[in-house]
Amino acid sequence: MDFKEFITESKNTHMTHIEDKVLYGGVKGTREAIMALRSLRDMLKGEHDGNVSVKWDGAPAIFCGTDPSDGKFFVAKKGIFNKNPKVYKTDADIDADTSGDLSIKLKEALKYLPELGIKGVIQGDFLYSKRDLSVATIKGEKYLTFHPNTIVYALPVKSDGAKAVKKSKIGIVWHTTYKGSTFESMKASYGVDVSKLKTSKNVWSQDAMLRDLTNMTMSKKETAIVNEHLSKAGFLFNKIAGSTLRQLEANQQLAGLIETFNNSYVRKGQVIGDTNRHVNALIKWIGARYQKEIDKRKTEKGKAAQQKKLDDILSFFSTRNKTSLKYMFDLQKAIVLAKLRLINSLNKLSKVRTFVKTNNGYKVTGEEGYVAIDKIGGDAVKIVDRMEFSYNNFSNSILKGWDKPGK
Repeated sequence: MDFKEFITESKNTHMTHIEDKVLYGGVKGTREAIMALRSLRDMLKGEHDGNVSVKWDGAPAIFCGTDPSDGKFFVAKKGIFNKNPKVYKTDADIDADTSGDLSIKLKEALKYLPELGIKGVIQGDFLYSKRDLSVATIKGEKYLTFHPNTIVYALPVKSDGAKAVKKSKIGIVWHTTYKGSTFESMKASYGVDVSKLKTSKNVWSQDAMLRDLTNMTMSKKETAIVNEHLSKAGFLFNKIAGSTLRQLEANQQLAGLIETFNNSYVRKGQVIGDTNRHVNALIKWIGARYQKEIDKRKTEKGKAAQQKKLDDILSFFSTRNKTSLKYMFDLQKAIVLAKLRLINSLNKLSKVRTFVKTNNGYKVTGEEGYVAIDKIGGDAVKIVDRMEFSYNNFSNSILKGWDKPGK
């Protein structure tokens, strides 16, 4: 089975983490998550070809290309997919809707991206403009750096990559292609054929694909560890009642509550421990969350309405479902452990060094994550070290790209 994220049927404005497919995807989604990791393992063992792209930590997300309604070039943010699409074709359009650094970057994109001769609509991440580039000495070596968001990207100053970046006016990495006769009806497919784009000295433009993946071979020890986690995932999958997964798939509100609760651990850099206790803590957390809403209501009718919502949510937690939830959380842990091992192998392929900036200097970090894509280039799953990236993203001790004068 190949990677499936249904990204070909929706806009690429949000992708679910692979372990959360267990929450939202039911039996089918859970099976696909496990099979995606197995397929990625096989790719890294050199057993078959496949595509893996890097998730660059750029900002803002840029949509651009030809407006199908009038044939004019545009740039846009995620508002492109609103009921009334918000696209910018002139500097005046940008000034009317944005300000500050975002406005400047959108104007630069509108000025330089037409030079690429883009046909249709593509999406990417804005990495830098000229004023964002700087030279930094990190661990005794000089790098040309840019810091769009949380991660600092660094290229040795004497490298060909650094020379190309220094000559350009802006840097963009492309990752998604859209096709359709209207913005509203467009379908997304992961990947952009950059060979069809013109070259421009003003735009450092590339796709997000990792190269030479077939030359990467995991060691026998690494492969054995991944196999152990995946075998455990398969064992736990068979322990979960299918009815539990189907109920969660049908109740996206409850699935969302569980994800929010789990994310509170991720943001604090904590690993879920005893999953029996985690299930009980989840139920208690949901009760407290709704009790706050009950207490806010001034009338008995209002309180009763909130109480009913709580009762409806809690009705899911039967003895059988609580047991399955315990196995489900154990399964998610196994998926995460396999995922982290695969990320460690993928990080070895990166051509650009990645750091985070602290008040005490630079600290090495991994990429934001990866997207594994099937051979056709359409379907994909997001594979991210959430513990590291989320800690960096939410930690006050990590300086962000916007922590600069004028930002």
